[in-house]
Amino acid sequence: MIGITRYGMYVPFNRLSRKHLSEMLQTKAASGEKAVANYDEDSFTMALSAAENCMAGSQKKPDALYFATTTPPNKEKQSAAHIASVMDMEGALRTADFGNSLRSGAVAMLGALDAARQGQSALVSAADMRLGAAGSSFESAFGDGAAAFCFGSENVIAEALGTYSVAYDFYDVWRTEDEKFARFFDEKYAQEQGYSPFVLESLQGVLGKTGITPEQIAKVVIDAPNAKQGAALLARAGFRPEQIQKELISDFGYCGAAYAPMLLACALEQSKPGDLILYLSYGEGSDAILFKAMEGSCKIGAGKGLSYFQSRKRSDLSYAKYLKWKKLLNFEPPRRSAFSRSNLPDFYRKRKKNLAFYGSVCGACGTPQYPPAKVCISCHSFDQQKPYLFKGKNARLATFSFDYVASSEDSPNVVAVVDFEGGGRIFTQLTDCVLEDVVIDMPVEVVYRKLYSADGITTYTWKCVPSAAAHA
Repeated sequence: MIGITRYGMYVPFNRLSRKHLSEMLQTKAASGEKAVANYDEDSFTMALSAAENCMAGSQKKPDALYFATTTPPNKEKQSAAHIASVMDMEGALRTADFGNSLRSGAVAMLGALDAARQGQSALVSAADMRLGAAGSSFESAFGDGAAAFCFGSENVIAEALGTYSVAYDFYDVWRTEDEKFARFFDEKYAQEQGYSPFVLESLQGVLGKTGITPEQIAKVVIDAPNAKQGAALLARAGFRPEQIQKELISDFGYCGAAYAPMLLACALEQSKPGDLILYLSYGEGSDAILFKAMEGSCKIGAGKGLSYFQSRKRSDLSYAKYLKWKKLLNFEPPRRSAFSRSNLPDFYRKRKKNLAFYGSVCGACGTPQYPPAKVCISCHSFDQQKPYLFKGKNARLATFSFDYVASSEDSPNVVAVVDFEGGGRIFTQLTDCVLEDVVIDMPVEVVYRKLYSADGITTYTWKCVPSAAAHA
């Protein structure tokens, strides 16, 4: 038996109301809101967060790690290897990035299933943050998000019963290498000549291959830019409305290569043992995967499921700040010395500290500290330090300050001192927070976010956000 063994998802904290968007642009108002990645997030950090949620509580390192997106942070540098290092998985591991298509999430999942057939385990994380031009339907529809799945042959919670793929070179949505915004040809042409025939072919292919009928399917996860488009296609194929997994566009937006994987995570979270779940992707063809939910399928990684991300949000993001975060408006640069890029050899030598969040613990007195040092800050023992992993430890906000002077794309910076359970303290920033809710001793968790970019290099660091307990 092969299939999904673990899963998780991630949605950014900030939301942009479509009503606010329509008021600013004087256009017809659409319902709901879209999730917007913070200024210190990108597709890599979102995929990392989803992967960490997926693997929470697991000590087993996968044999492969795949990253899928249409919006990679670098055009030539693998993000999957970066995720592996931050998750302390570097070394003996196969890594790969999948991109350039909305189907990239499904293609990565199929690659992971191939690995599972060989007795290996593979972690797949898909994330996207696509842009639509100002005033376009894409700007209103597109949102940011991520989902992750671990595939293998042991402790399977969703068995893969069959797959079917079709591929066609077809133009409906595309973007050239030097363009920011997605292009679209013609909706009716795309629906009639591309979307409907491609998805129907993969759907009918997997049902014919497995001998399953539409009546036996509990939920259908379909990659559709709008709910009506997907519902119309599935009605033609003999599915009832209640069989269609509820869309996420009104809550989070259409999240590109991550959208169908996010729907799949929601379907698994709401499933019962024995439920058949049909997954349908789209983009230059279509992929269909049929899953059977097993015992434990409803247990989402880290307990952070759909309801958590629906409630964990700030919905007052302004359109001006959205444009600033997306680099769509030119603002005066800060009147300070420019950042210099990180010392790359030194950063690599200290990657366990910088990436995997290792400090040290004194072998003489047991005091943890970060960053790691030769001399213990408590007993002053020399060269008695051993590696100590801070990630995953419970933490609380020891003290904080609002810095309105420092350069920031989300002023003020919340400068924070964080204490870890068992000892250890870091000086960092608190992000993804409502200023009025920040209080001393609130529970926080560490996240890996962008710090600054200089000379083509983005430096990431460990920050903190209010934890699930703080949102409860």
